[in-house]
Amino acid sequence: MSKLKIPVQAVQSGILQENVVMLGDRTMKRLKIPAHVPIQLAFGSFRQEVTVISAPKSDSLRVSEGLARRMGWRARHTLNVSYSSGSRTLRLGPLIGVLVSRDHSDTPDRVFGPITMFCRELTHACRTQGAYVYFFTPEAMESRSSSIQGWVYDEGWRKLNLPIADVINNRLTSRKVENKPSVQHFLADVKSRFGTHFFNEKFLDKTEVFDALRQDATLQRYLPESHQLSGYAVLKRMCSQHPVVFLKPIRGSLGKGILRISREEGGGFRLLSTTPLGTRKQSYPNLTKLFQSLATKMKSTRYQIQQGLPLMELGKRPVDFRALVQKNNTGKWGVTSIVARTAGNNHFVSNLARGGSLSTVREAVSKSNLPPAAKQSVHLGLPRAALAIARGIETYIPAHFGELGIDLALDQSGRIWLLEVNSKPSKNDNTPLNDQKIRPSVKQMVLYCRYLAGL
Repeated sequence: MSKLKIPVQAVQSGILQENVVMLGDRTMKRLKIPAHVPIQLAFGSFRQEVTVISAPKSDSLRVSEGLARRMGWRARHTLNVSYSSGSRTLRLGPLIGVLVSRDHSDTPDRVFGPITMFCRELTHACRTQGAYVYFFTPEAMESRSSSIQGWVYDEGWRKLNLPIADVINNRLTSRKVENKPSVQHFLADVKSRFGTHFFNEKFLDKTEVFDALRQDATLQRYLPESHQLSGYAVLKRMCSQHPVVFLKPIRGSLGKGILRISREEGGGFRLLSTTPLGTRKQSYPNLTKLFQSLATKMKSTRYQIQQGLPLMELGKRPVDFRALVQKNNTGKWGVTSIVARTAGNNHFVSNLARGGSLSTVREAVSKSNLPPAAKQSVHLGLPRAALAIARGIETYIPAHFGELGIDLALDQSGRIWLLEVNSKPSKNDNTPLNDQKIRPSVKQMVLYCRYLAGL
């Protein structure tokens, strides 16, 4: 199957019939497309039988305005084009759909709230790589439909009727919405009918991750002791074995609701909790009293209890690392970036939402309290651990992931530990948009979509 990237444009009605497309002589020869013979034109779920006629000295594919409208685009685009002689199909794309939680049509500059800039950046990345992207919400899903209402960006956001995409990236931020029967039925339907690829299929919870990775002997070196907090007996055992333990909401994110329990010199226990204003401190004479204080929280929140680690520090503030691991243009895992996150003042978690700050791994490690030998090994060890963990997730959890945010830590001896894995790494706006520069993470996402679609 031959592939090219060429300009695709609509021409005025009357010049071409809807079942005729015009293609340059050289392109037809390179793709080995027969002239004046019916073939299938495919764009996502869209299919149309067309006849190809040649256009001397042209490098573009031209279609009628009516056909372009039915495919869901108006302007001139550059798209990847492939032709399969076996199925006699001329494919354009890939067509990429991004499933987002909500849209705000009343605020055209921020249609998708804090991820709007990311959506524009992804649109720009798709244009440079010959792909076409749109964004849609669960409200747009219709059972057994071959098209969907989606948003595209072209000097402003607008809604169009579009084919079902070749690849869908799940950017839903709500577990409740993700698990709705209507959402799950739609995704199963388009996979079955159109072969649509759907990645980052589901949220991960902490118990699921640690239970899965524990099955692999080679990954156990990265795993702190971690269990679901099922009752007082688990808390008592963990607190007797470790001077510090953390309770983390199994389905939590952004550092919300994390609790830190430590023993005090007098025999009591101290409980630290995260709040928007900083850390709240409470003391209890014994573990029984502390556990009783958690009873209300445990009615609504399930916790993972995890061994506390003596983390690497900068200025007495703990540091951890976020590795972004993505599938590449050959479908293999690769590390796109690793950044260091230092906890803010009066906080014991490093999340940016809790006042944490970012720095490069090199800068953080060089200023840290790590032994010199450990400082040398970190730069190889962190990416090696992130890749091993990503492969472990893929092996032991039955779902399709294309990118993972993997939170790692170094203890004060330099040993690497896993803190948690996030299947929906944040895309919130935190940098000004620069149309001339596309982040590597966004480029990588498009490359993986092209790989999945075979384009």
